[in-house]
Amino acid sequence: MGRFIVIVLDSFGVGAMDDVTEVRPEDEGSNTALHIIEDKPSIKIPALLSLGLINAIGEEREDFLISEKANWGKSKLSHQGADSFLGHQEIMGTIPPVPFNEPFNTSIDKVKTHLTEQGYSVRKVGDQSEPNILIVNECVSIGDNLETDLGQVYNVSGCLDLISFEELTEIGRKVREVVKVSRVITFGGEDIALDNLLNARKTIDQTYAGVDAPESGVYNKGYQVIHLGYGIDPTVQIPSILDEAGIDVSLIGKVADIVQTRSKRVFPGVDSQELFDHLSDQVEAIDHGFICLNIQETDLAGHAEDVDKYADRLAVSDRNISQLIEILNEDDILIVMADHGNDPTIGHSQHTRENVPLLIYSKYIQGKTVGLRETMSDIAATAAEYFKVKKPANGTSFLNELFETD
Repeated sequence: MGRFIVIVLDSFGVGAMDDVTEVRPEDEGSNTALHIIEDKPSIKIPALLSLGLINAIGEEREDFLISEKANWGKSKLSHQGADSFLGHQEIMGTIPPVPFNEPFNTSIDKVKTHLTEQGYSVRKVGDQSEPNILIVNECVSIGDNLETDLGQVYNVSGCLDLISFEELTEIGRKVREVVKVSRVITFGGEDIALDNLLNARKTIDQTYAGVDAPESGVYNKGYQVIHLGYGIDPTVQIPSILDEAGIDVSLIGKVADIVQTRSKRVFPGVDSQELFDHLSDQVEAIDHGFICLNIQETDLAGHAEDVDKYADRLAVSDRNISQLIEILNEDDILIVMADHGNDPTIGHSQHTRENVPLLIYSKYIQGKTVGLRETMSDIAATAAEYFKVKKPANGTSFLNELFETD
């Protein structure tokens, strides 16, 4: 009896993928983990170092050295771009279809018409010469997500002092009904008003228009979010497979919003320490099961291009990972990884297409490598073999590579 635990340090990549020169030249030279270490050489992350972070980065620095005892590897991203929603679907064992790529203004009129027909007050904001956003009931904005791959995600952003999150979510679902991009992210915060959203309105390349979420202040207090995606069959992903087999599943943080399970052990949220507290509780409550935690505050710091905040959230995560390792038993497997990069030093605020680390802990295993994996779905395939259940739709297990004898 044991637990298979995955901690996703959202956006903590370890170097640009080989294909960025062709597909994302703006990400050339990105290396989220290395650049944070270089910028903050006093950062204390002993647990991550012992787990093999420098092994995965491939470059030592003073006091940041390769660990000979670590079990580690890296993984490419097999989804298009560098996206949290698509990345987590990949981790869970599916390769999402290539998303539609359309600026919001391609769909703005049908969204406006659909919402108006549902009884909402809707108006456009912006000059005729530029792409517009929508304002709904004077407390919600709809436009392009400016922090991730442009054209793949729309944001529905709300002032939660003026509208409930349930009502905001219903607006998001109405938008989802008539658009075909990868995600409609519906989120809101407290202590913000319509002016905060409007003052953070920006356009890019005279094509995309949206609200700069960090600048609007929506993340600062009472933040709530739900990710509404399409093209995903949850029945072939590891959480649903384990649900069907009667094995406990717990999803904590953003992964609880974007991955489906029948389990009641779902704990959405953002604050890193609160989420690690949930993780500790779930490890205590579950003897045999799958637990996945996403730490989103690292990604938010990347979007804000805030190295200090990113380093602080890493230090919090490291302390909690160290405490977690102390209570794991000989049957448990822990994997610390990322879903893409978000290098706060690269010169833009969007995700970066990077390989991700696979830092693996099991009590009596040392010095094993699993190489450079072709897809993050190998995590789900490894979990399936660990629990002896049917395979997910995609991925190749590396369980034998960990337990094989030399």
